[in-house]
Amino acid sequence: MNMPKISVIIPLLNKGPYIKRALDSVFAQNFKGFEVIVIDGGSMDDGPDIVKKYGDNRIKFMRQGGKGVSAARNHAVNACSSDLIAFLDADDEWLPKHLGTIIELREKFPQAGAYTTAYKIKERNGNLRWAKYRSIPPSPWEGLIPNYFRSAALGEFPVWTSAACIPKNVFMEMGGFVEDAWWGEDADLWGKIALTYPIAFSWEWGAIYHWDSEGRACGRPSLEVEPFVTTANNAIKRGLVPENQLSDVKEYVARKEIYRAACNLSVGDNKNAYSILQRIDTKFFPIRINLLVIVSKFPAVFSKIVIRYLLDF
Repeated sequence: MNMPKISVIIPLLNKGPYIKRALDSVFAQNFKGFEVIVIDGGSMDDGPDIVKKYGDNRIKFMRQGGKGVSAARNHAVNACSSDLIAFLDADDEWLPKHLGTIIELREKFPQAGAYTTAYKIKERNGNLRWAKYRSIPPSPWEGLIPNYFRSAALGEFPVWTSAACIPKNVFMEMGGFVEDAWWGEDADLWGKIALTYPIAFSWEWGAIYHWDSEGRACGRPSLEVEPFVTTANNAIKRGLVPENQLSDVKEYVARKEIYRAACNLSVGDNKNAYSILQRIDTKFFPIRINLLVIVSKFPAVFSKIVIRYLLDF
């Protein structure tokens, strides 16, 4: 087998109902020069058996139990044969042109630290919609995202893990996915890359994010600071954020902290939510801050009604 140009990493943990859909979407790619590394974190369902039934020598099946998705991805990267790493969650899927588009972006923009196609979101009600992209030139544009942090602050993630690809050397330079956090590890990696490198984007529809409410952070008590908030604040203190990005990085951090405050409100931790809100400095979201402060004065049963709207931005 020729050396693959792209290594596809799929973490697996009790995703038996979905892994076939994910793998089928990989093998349906127009671009065929890839390997697939499925790393299982201790599945108790039939997911591993489904993977093994493929019998394709491009699949490497590995096990790493109980250490979390970040550790699994990091471990899999070390086993990759190529210098370009693509990620796909086991419950998501690709469109046939995804990897081919990534290769084209790589050839056109070798200076980029990450590459991504556009994605759509499959909601719980079955609706399929575009991600809410902001501050990105309209389709059919492709190129280096003009302002990653403004785009991320004003819309949904311009880079999402199952639609993205990273040069292996950049992944290693960034230290991979942070392993000591249970949420926000993806956004932390993309943010670290965006602080250092441009990111290449194509409007080619490459992936579908199958949204699952069980994976959302809200619902856990006393939500802690997201990793990139710490990363960004440290970078700002050390003078590592370029002046032309500084205000947008701060607004992106503000948005993440607003979300954290809202999540704390949704589980009844109004005191902690209010404390978070008092520390947020933003020019983009003052109305949301004021609304959340008002909500923090009421019982959580009332706050949940307002939170549903406030989190949708």
